[in-house]
Amino acid sequence: MGVEAGAQVARARALAVLRIRSRALAIALLPAAAAVILLAGGSTGHFVGPGWGVARVVVSVLALVVLLAAGVVALVVARARPAVSPTVAIAEEAAPDLYRLVRDLADRLDVPAPSAIALTPDCDSWLEDRTHPAHGPPAPRSADEIAGAGSGRHLHRRTATAPVLVIGSPFLWWMRVGELRAVLAPVVAGTGPSAQPDIAAARRFVRGLDAAVAASADRGRCPGLRLACAGIGWVARLMLRGCQVHASEMERGVAAAAAERAQAVDYGLRIVAQEQVGLAYAGWDRLLTRVALPAWRMGRWPSRLDAGVVAALTELSRRDRLAEGFASRLGERPACDLLEEPGAVDEATSLLAARLFHGGPAESGPDWSPVDWQEYPDEVVDRKWRTDAARLHRVLDTLGVRRAPDPSAPHSGGPAPDPDPTVHASVGPTLARVLDHLTPADGVETAAEHPDAYGDDPTLTRATGDRGGREHDENFGHEGPTGHPGHFDQEIPSGLLGDEVPVGHPGDEDTPAANPRSATLATHLGVEVAREEAAAAPPAAGQKADTPPWDDGALPLFPLQPPRTDRELLTDHVTAMVCCAAMDTVGATPGLDWLDGPTLLVDGVRVADLAPRVLSLVEDGDAAPLRAWLVELGIRPEKPVRLG
Repeated sequence: MGVEAGAQVARARALAVLRIRSRALAIALLPAAAAVILLAGGSTGHFVGPGWGVARVVVSVLALVVLLAAGVVALVVARARPAVSPTVAIAEEAAPDLYRLVRDLADRLDVPAPSAIALTPDCDSWLEDRTHPAHGPPAPRSADEIAGAGSGRHLHRRTATAPVLVIGSPFLWWMRVGELRAVLAPVVAGTGPSAQPDIAAARRFVRGLDAAVAASADRGRCPGLRLACAGIGWVARLMLRGCQVHASEMERGVAAAAAERAQAVDYGLRIVAQEQVGLAYAGWDRLLTRVALPAWRMGRWPSRLDAGVVAALTELSRRDRLAEGFASRLGERPACDLLEEPGAVDEATSLLAARLFHGGPAESGPDWSPVDWQEYPDEVVDRKWRTDAARLHRVLDTLGVRRAPDPSAPHSGGPAPDPDPTVHASVGPTLARVLDHLTPADGVETAAEHPDAYGDDPTLTRATGDRGGREHDENFGHEGPTGHPGHFDQEIPSGLLGDEVPVGHPGDEDTPAANPRSATLATHLGVEVAREEAAAAPPAAGQKADTPPWDDGALPLFPLQPPRTDRELLTDHVTAMVCCAAMDTVGATPGLDWLDGPTLLVDGVRVADLAPRVLSLVEDGDAAPLRAWLVELGIRPEKPVRLG
C-alpha cells in the first residue's frame, strides 16, 4: 500500500466515523424537526383540532427532553478529559540536540514536526495527541508528567494539531544516534496524516467517546447522578461500538502511509535498529523483573534504570555468542548524549517506572528512597535476605517449632529435651532449624499440629496463601494436610540464584504434596507476608481535580508479575536464610547480577547451583543436596546468623 493509498483509506474511514457522529446528531434533532412541523402546521391552519393540539404538546416536550439529553451527552463527550500516557516531559532546553534531530527528520519526510517530546519507561514509541484543553501546561504538583528533567520550566502550550512524540527511554541509552533516527522515522512520519482535518476530527471524536465512557463509570456519585451517568455511558458506548471497525482501519491506513513515507530514510539502518528494539525490550523486562522489583519491594527504587539496561545488555552480549556483535556498537555515540542532563532524565524515568510497575509514591521519602547501583548489594540484597530470614524464623516461632540446641552444650543419652521453643532461645536463629523442620522425620513435631497458630484474627485469610482472590478456583492448587492449598501445581520462576530450574508439571494437580511440612509452613508464611503488606499499604485516596488524566488510584497500572504463591515465598525465604548463613560463616558477600538479580558471591565467584538444592528441600523434603553443598563450601548451619 503506497503513501497516497494509505492516506486515502485512512481518510475514507475517518469520514465513516464522522458520519456516525452526524447520524447521532440527526437522530437527536428528529423530534425537534417533527415539533417544528406540527407547530408550523397549527399556525398556518393546516393541523387543527384537539388531536393535533395534544400531538404538538407531546412532541414538543419529547423534543425538549431529547435535545437536553443530547446536549448533555455532547457536553460530556467534548469536555471529558481523555487519558494520556504517563511520561516524563523533555523541554527543548533540556535536549536541544534531540529536538534538532527530530525536526531534521520531519523535514526529510516532509511532514510537520512534533510539538514536543516526552519519554516513557517502556520499549515503544508513538505519537500522542494532547490538544485537549485539559492537557495544557501542568500545575507544579500535577502527576500527568514529571516536570521536564534538566529544566526548571514546563513545556509551552501545544499547537492545535501537532502531536507529542513519546520515546521509550531505554532506546535513548541502548541505541546509537543513527539507530534512534531510523527507529523514529516511521513514527515521525505519522504527523502527516495526523494533520489531515478529517482524520484529526475523527480521532478527537473517538477519544471523546472513550473519555465519556470512563467518566460515566465513576461510581463515587449520588444515586440520581449515577443514573444519569449510566445513560450517558450507554449512549457513548453505543456510538463507540459503531466507530470501532472504522477507527481501527483508519489507524491502519495512517500507519501504512507513515511506514511507506519512511522507506526513503535510513532503510538499511532501520533493519539493524529493529534488532536492537527486540534486544532492548528483553533486557528491559529482565532488569525490571529480576533487579528492580526486589528493590521496590524493599522500599527502594533504583535511580539509574536506563543505565542499568545498558549494563544488562552488555552482560548478555558477553554470555550469548549470538549477541557478540552488539557490544561493538558501544563505541559509537549513544542517543542519550542528545540530552543535556541524562542523569536527571534517567532518575525521573526510573521513578515513573516504579510508580507504573509497582505503585510506589510519586516522590522520595523515608520509606521510599533512591538507591545507586553501587549500593544495591548492601542496601537491597543484604537487607532483603536478612529481612526474609527474620520473617521465616518468626513464623517458625509462631508455629511452635523448637530451636536447634547449642552444639557446644553437653548432651547425654536420655529423653529428648523439652520442645518449648524458649528453652534454647539463647542459641539464636540458625539454618539448621529450618533444615530440620523441612526434613520429615518420625517422632518430630510438625507444624500441622498447630492449625490455629494465628488465632481467630478475622482479617487473615488462612484458606489461601497467594492473596490473589483465587480461593474459589477449583483448578488452582490442591489441598495440603491441614486443608490449605499448597499451590504445588504452579510453576515457580527462576530463583534469585543460579540458572533457571524447570519445576511444576501440568496435570499434577491431584498429586499430594511431597513435603507436607513445606505446604503448612508456606501457607502460614503467605499469611504473614499478606499481613505485612496490608499494614504497609497506603490508604486509598479519591480522585481530585488536579489528578492526572490516568487513573492514579489504580497504581500499579502495569504489574510486572502476579502475586507470588506460597511455595515461591517459602523458596525465597529459605534461599535468603542459606545466603545469610553463608555470609556470616564463610564471609560470602551479596552481589548483583544484571540478568538474574540478587546473587551470592563466595570468594568473588557467583554461586550458580543453589536454586535446585533449595527446591529439592522445599518440594521433596530432601536436604541431602543442600547439606552436601554447605559442607563443600564450609558453611556451618548450626551457627546463629544475624537477622534484619
